[in-house]
Amino acid sequence: MTSFLDPLISFVSAHAWLAYLTLFLAALLEAVPVVGSVIPGSTIILALSALVPGGELKLQWVLLAAAVGAVLGDGSAYWIGHRQQREILNTWPLANYPRVVEESESFFHRFGAWAVFFGRFVPPIRAFVPVTAGALGMAPAKFYAVNIPAILAWAPAHVLPGVLAVSALHEYAGLPHHGHIGKHIWILTVVGIAIVVSLAVWTIRRRHRSGVAEAKPRA
Repeated sequence: MTSFLDPLISFVSAHAWLAYLTLFLAALLEAVPVVGSVIPGSTIILALSALVPGGELKLQWVLLAAAVGAVLGDGSAYWIGHRQQREILNTWPLANYPRVVEESESFFHRFGAWAVFFGRFVPPIRAFVPVTAGALGMAPAKFYAVNIPAILAWAPAHVLPGVLAVSALHEYAGLPHHGHIGKHIWILTVVGIAIVVSLAVWTIRRRHRSGVAEAKPRA
């Protein structure tokens, strides 16, 4: 993996537009069934985000490229599943991965619509969740209402760790870096973590209450 990433990072660091395009494609391909399980999209995004503290890339454009790629990738996979329904789950190439397809369906039965949110953070299910959502008949409005907030949390969660790590390294080693980035990154990190934790707690409590209600004997 290092032998693949090192020349890629060296090349795109000298061509910012290509770096943003690479980020966009990495995020997009992560949502493609099967392909997303092979392409190291998250690793590429994390590696390229390390170029932000040195000024080669801009944080806002890195986040935007990753988010837009994820939205288009998830949306395309969802609409394929939505149009072909369950038939797509038994068609090549998904038919070659019955275990992952089964895990994706179980994920939906367990979490409902929130499977779209949590699935964004769980590889390799992440590459199968959007198409499964469409195949199982989730309404478009409901899908995007959960998918877009998930991506807005996912993008910083993948970009900021690399930025923070390299920014701290620059600070420790006395290397030049954009100092004003630090404050904004910490704010975004805290807000992002708070949102993800709040949603997770809310979902767990909601499902717990539902389970208790179902367990109560009926009169």
